[in-house]
Amino acid sequence: MAIVATTLAARVVERNVLAYRRLWVAFATGFVEPVFYLFSLGIGVGALVRTVTTDSGTQVPYAAFVAPALLATSAMNGAVFDSTYNVFFKMHYAHTYDAMLATPVGPRDVAVGEITWTLIRGGIYAAGFLVVAALTGTVRSWWALLALPAAVFVALAFAAIGMFATTFMRSFLDFDYIVLAIQPMFLFSATFFPLSTYPASVRWLVQATPLYHGVVLERALMLGEVDASLLGHLGYLGLLGAVGVIGTGRRLERLLLR
Repeated sequence: MAIVATTLAARVVERNVLAYRRLWVAFATGFVEPVFYLFSLGIGVGALVRTVTTDSGTQVPYAAFVAPALLATSAMNGAVFDSTYNVFFKMHYAHTYDAMLATPVGPRDVAVGEITWTLIRGGIYAAGFLVVAALTGTVRSWWALLALPAAVFVALAFAAIGMFATTFMRSFLDFDYIVLAIQPMFLFSATFFPLSTYPASVRWLVQATPLYHGVVLERALMLGEVDASLLGHLGYLGLLGAVGVIGTGRRLERLLLR
């Protein structure tokens, strides 16, 4: 049964791959934005702000400090776009999932397949960004080879929770809540400044966001500041992803089989 379920979920992934063959421009948008931020802020502002002291006490160039955070952002962008807007359109307008249910594919296969596809998309974005970061000299450790698998954990957390949230949305107006969550998270998850620069009263809020855990994870790997605490960040992202996958599967069963 597990092999059959995996095969059916793979068919959902295959469907997305075929659909995006002619939509490569839309596919590329999530990768381009963080790259622009890297050049405009990491390198542009980096000419003014020469170095930054990380929370571990290491001084690094500003571009090297920002690049890992933008790598996590790149993975987040790829995951969020597919697991929210695209899923909502397929569910309520294109009725793609209704058509899938006319085949042996079930709601849980849809959930696993869609989330797997967003992991692939987020991983591709992260891989492209990592290459750009290496070419610009912002990768400072061989531990960065693990930054790509780490980005998949970031994508998993955002894809699963994003799709779970989408199952509760009633119209495209509800996506304002997604923007309301993503934009402040992008700006204030220790993305551009060390956590120590935030007021002590709000640090707990920053540390509660999934992007913060992704940023810390990627920054440690790309700067070579690796220790056992990274397992806690991985665990946070993995747990969030598991909750989202299970919740999405149950919600789709309720919505599509009613």
